[in-house]
Amino acid sequence: MKYIKIQIELLLLCLSFSSVFAQQAFTAAGGNNSGSGGSVSYSIGTVVYKTNAGMKGSEAQGVQQPYEISVLTGIQEAIIPDVDCYVYPNPTSDRLTLKIKNYDYSNLSLKLFDSNGKLLVRKKTEGNETNVPMNRFVPATYFIKVYLADSKEVKTFKIVKYK
Repeated sequence: MKYIKIQIELLLLCLSFSSVFAQQAFTAAGGNNSGSGGSVSYSIGTVVYKTNAGMKGSEAQGVQQPYEISVLTGIQEAIIPDVDCYVYPNPTSDRLTLKIKNYDYSNLSLKLFDSNGKLLVRKKTEGNETNVPMNRFVPATYFIKVYLADSKEVKTFKIVKYK
C-alpha cells in the first residue's frame, strides 16, 4: 500500500513539473504596458520568423504575431442592415478578399485607404468575392470601406498588412 502511495506521489510530482514550461524568446528589448484602454505586449528583435503560404492564405510564425479582427461601424451602417461583408485573411501579406452575403453586389464598391486617409485603391465589387492585391503596399495598417452606389458607406474594416 505504501509503495502505491509513493508511485502516485511521484506521478503527481512529475505532472506538476511538466506544466510549468512556457514559451520563451530571446529578444533585444520588450515589455508590457496597460492603461484604461487595454494592454499591449511588445518585443523587439524576433529571433525566428517564418511565413508559410498556401492556396487560401498565409500563416506567420514567430514571437507575438499580430491577430486582429476589427470592424469599424458608423451610423450609416444602420441604413443597410441586410448586407453581410467579411474581409479575410486579416492580417495579410499578399491579398485580401471581400466576401458579400445576402445583398446584390452590383451596387457596391470598395476603397482602400492608408492610415493617413490617402485613397490607394478604388474598385467595383466583382461578385460575391472581390480580391484586393496588397503585395505592393508596405507593412502598415489600412482601412477598407465598402460603399453603396459609391456614396453611402456600408462598412469599414481595419486591415493589418505585414511583410
